[in-house]
Amino acid sequence: MPLALYALAVGAFGIGVTEFVIMGLLLEVSGDLNVSISAAGMLISGYALGVMAGAPVMTVVTARWPRKATLLALMAIFTLGNLACAIAPSYFGLLAARVLTAFAHGTFFGVGSVVATQLVAPQQRASAIAIMFTGLTIATVLGVPFGTWLGQMAGWRATFWAVVGIGAFALAVITLLVPRDAGQIEEGDWRSDVRALARGPVALALLTTVFGFGGMFVVFTYIAPLLTQLTHFSERAVSLILLVFGGGLVVGNIVGGKLADRHLEATLIGSLLALAAVLVLMTFAVHDGVAMTVFVALLGAASFATVPPLQMWVLEKSNGAGQSLASSFNIGAFNLGNALGAWLGGVVIDHGPGLTALPWVAALLPLTAAALAFKGLRASREVAAAC
Repeated sequence: MPLALYALAVGAFGIGVTEFVIMGLLLEVSGDLNVSISAAGMLISGYALGVMAGAPVMTVVTARWPRKATLLALMAIFTLGNLACAIAPSYFGLLAARVLTAFAHGTFFGVGSVVATQLVAPQQRASAIAIMFTGLTIATVLGVPFGTWLGQMAGWRATFWAVVGIGAFALAVITLLVPRDAGQIEEGDWRSDVRALARGPVALALLTTVFGFGGMFVVFTYIAPLLTQLTHFSERAVSLILLVFGGGLVVGNIVGGKLADRHLEATLIGSLLALAAVLVLMTFAVHDGVAMTVFVALLGAASFATVPPLQMWVLEKSNGAGQSLASSFNIGAFNLGNALGAWLGGVVIDHGPGLTALPWVAALLPLTAAALAFKGLRASREVAAAC
């Protein structure tokens, strides 16, 4: 695999840390800024909505830029956004800074996914995407637990200062390792690309991503209160449990990529059903430390096994539209799922049956996604049979 893929993974690592570390610091942020846990959870939703809004905008703005220049500009926005988070004077200042940071997220992964697929042979495309997303998984394995520990020891602002350093390092390695001509500049009219993305099969594939990934965030957004209030782990143990979650992510991402290269459709449906099963069974594990630790690892594996097939599914269905725009829209769909999950989890906590119900409520989302994916598969086969 080309070294450029690993440079992309470094950028993904930095973005993964800033996206996910806030979950482990909800208690610290809510206490320091005098807001409720559910209000602090909106920092995840705000970031996710920023990705959803920023992905198509930034992709259109940078459509005719060289791909390397686009990646470097996005990492600069990411670094400055985290600097704003570190010095944010209030809750709303932090929320605004998170939204600013999020504008780099979708297009980085969208353009990066397209560059990754163009650097390898056709039969290795899903694996190339998985390598780039390995940066995201390593962020969860190492970056998020360390960032959580650092935030608990030195204050949550210290974590964001550390992420600023990661952003600067990512800028350096992308400059050094990504070829100047990486990825072809796509010609075409973005308006026609958007119209192509609005076609039924593409819209259905994007909706599958929203529901498929949203289920994880119903639980993961509130993993700290789940582990401390229900499973009765100490706050300091949360970072270690996140390390276990990250280990599951690495395995799930790699396996999902390899399986999707061989059997995309079966992997898509199977990974979504596996995620739903893990969430349902987690309901019975929340009061037992050993069982909950096992299911946190399984949650990581099952959730990120869905990422390569979901990304490849949208790229296949968007044939005829700009691939960078399609990929960016799907990253936005992932994050719309994040926002949906964080919001739904907050509703369950504040107005529903409470923390204990989060896993089984979460399972409803990937089940919905599996039904949508099955509908899309059936529609594709009917079209193929008619031709």
